[in-house]
Amino acid sequence: MIRRSLLGALAALSLSALAQPAAAQSFPQRPITLAVGFAPGGSTDIASRLISERFAANIGAEARVVVENRPGASGVVAGDWLRRQAPDGHTLMLIEVSSHAIAPAALEGGTPFNPLSDSTQIAMIGTAPMVLIASPSFPATTAQQAISVLRASRPEQYAYATSGVGSIPHLGVEMLALQLGARFTHVPYRSGGLMLTAIHQGEGQFGIAVLASAAGQIRGGLVRGLAVTSRERFPSFPDLPTLNEGAMPGFELSTWNMIIGPPNMPPAVLAQLNRALVATVADQPLRERLLQAGVLPWAGDNTPETTRAFLASEVEKYRQVVARTGIRLER
Repeated sequence: MIRRSLLGALAALSLSALAQPAAAQSFPQRPITLAVGFAPGGSTDIASRLISERFAANIGAEARVVVENRPGASGVVAGDWLRRQAPDGHTLMLIEVSSHAIAPAALEGGTPFNPLSDSTQIAMIGTAPMVLIASPSFPATTAQQAISVLRASRPEQYAYATSGVGSIPHLGVEMLALQLGARFTHVPYRSGGLMLTAIHQGEGQFGIAVLASAAGQIRGGLVRGLAVTSRERFPSFPDLPTLNEGAMPGFELSTWNMIIGPPNMPPAVLAQLNRALVATVADQPLRERLLQAGVLPWAGDNTPETTRAFLASEVEKYRQVVARTGIRLER
């Protein structure tokens, strides 16, 4: 009797030990939501849809990644929503500089979340320059001409469109205006796609857009691409000069895309998601598609630790930019 009870206990213990790895390997148990803090058509939305299928395949054969747009306050609304979700790996967010680096420093009252402690940093996707664009009717066809026109303009003579208050296009034009000693009228929209439509139609005469968002409209002639804001020309747009090349020496601005989750994600799930994203970004056909869309795929170390360090450096960088320029963004 005692022997049978002992054998039964040992069998139960063995089954329990075998079940633990199986449970750890059961992720995901349902479709993974990849939230985007902007309306469809903007650069973060484009990047999320480019990577979602390959990302799902690299997680597992049965995995599904569903992109969900949660626009508002340049990604701040979605960032606040994400921190309250279960940290089980089934809810993620593709973020960029506006919501998790610029807004915490520049928005009056800051953001309702801490960009570092209220999220789990998983992996980088890539970086992207900004691009100075203008409507087809704008009285300049080169970057030098545009800067001359804007510098000589009357206060608020020209309106610029952005993807929202606190977005990187907003901060970019405010930085440009500060260096030019000029003032322009700000017309915010809810996404990069709506911003580009407004500039095409002349509701905003110019703007600074994320190249990934504006690439198709520039190629199609719907908006006029004048110059990128990166240190060097972008590979898929070799004919676009940089602002550094003469129009605005020293002006440099770029954005990036990163995948995060809610705070306190389990280490095993975090490691699985990181491996899947690293493999996704390394996929050559996807890298070429990202380049054509205006995103430079990440090429450096790409661990949760290096991703967190990158975000921390960006938070500090824009804190210093805001302190130096005095730029404040109202809600």
